[in-house]
Amino acid sequence: MDIRYRKIRNIMILILFLNLAVSVAKISYGMLTNTLSMQSDGYHSLFDGVSNIVGIVGIQVACKPPDAEHPYGHRKFETLASIFIAVLLISVAFKIVSSAFSRFGSNDVPEVTLISFLIMIGTMIVNYFVTTYEYRSGKKLQSEVLIADSMHTKSDIYVSLSVIVGLIAIKAGFPILDPLIAVVIAGVIIHAGYSIIKQSASVLCDQSQLDPEDICKVAYSVEGVLQCTTIRTRGVAGNIFMDMRLGVRHDISITESHTISHLVENKLKEHFDGVQDVVIHIEPVSIESAS
Repeated sequence: MDIRYRKIRNIMILILFLNLAVSVAKISYGMLTNTLSMQSDGYHSLFDGVSNIVGIVGIQVACKPPDAEHPYGHRKFETLASIFIAVLLISVAFKIVSSAFSRFGSNDVPEVTLISFLIMIGTMIVNYFVTTYEYRSGKKLQSEVLIADSMHTKSDIYVSLSVIVGLIAIKAGFPILDPLIAVVIAGVIIHAGYSIIKQSASVLCDQSQLDPEDICKVAYSVEGVLQCTTIRTRGVAGNIFMDMRLGVRHDISITESHTISHLVENKLKEHFDGVQDVVIHIEPVSIESAS
């Protein structure tokens, strides 16, 4: 397995165990004290763990080298894994809303104890460590799965904070806030899921990854390049594919044209991090038309 994917996998395995520990603590004590908002936050964390498993499976596929059926590699499987994470998030949100509405009108009053606060504060600290570590690792390794999962975990911090506020309100004699906060948690989860889907969809739809003007500046820095047109880029950070048309003098040899295209390709790969392949079509142009 590629070193990059091995690092991503190891990070996700570590975070998986942390998420499972956090979720078990919230769900078990939330059930014990009949606190819906705490249970909802626990299920949110539980699906963090599920998303980690999905991510691990996704990168196992994504790390495979290009083959005859996938000449551009398998990197988009990592993007698909990110979308699946988002779908899981949104499905959990609807489950939480359903539970919250069933609580409205009931006489169930949650029990709030010192342990409730300690569990929530402790899990917030764990989540802060997870989201910071995972986001930095995702940026460093240019991993969509790690960045998407860190966005999800970051929302856990705000969710847990709202649960703590709710626990204080319940203690003060306002138990109605418990299902209300559960609904707010569902809204946060849906927003996180939407953000991940939007970002991943841009990759699957081959959204342009680099500014054509910046690419042209690099191309024109190579002697012999007279025109730079029809620039297209696609892929994801760290795995970008590029193609373009370059105009060169019509009276130079094929060998010289080939040399110019190689110089441009090398310069582009040096200047733009993550460019994997550059396809250049050479166009013969006259000096007059180029000017």
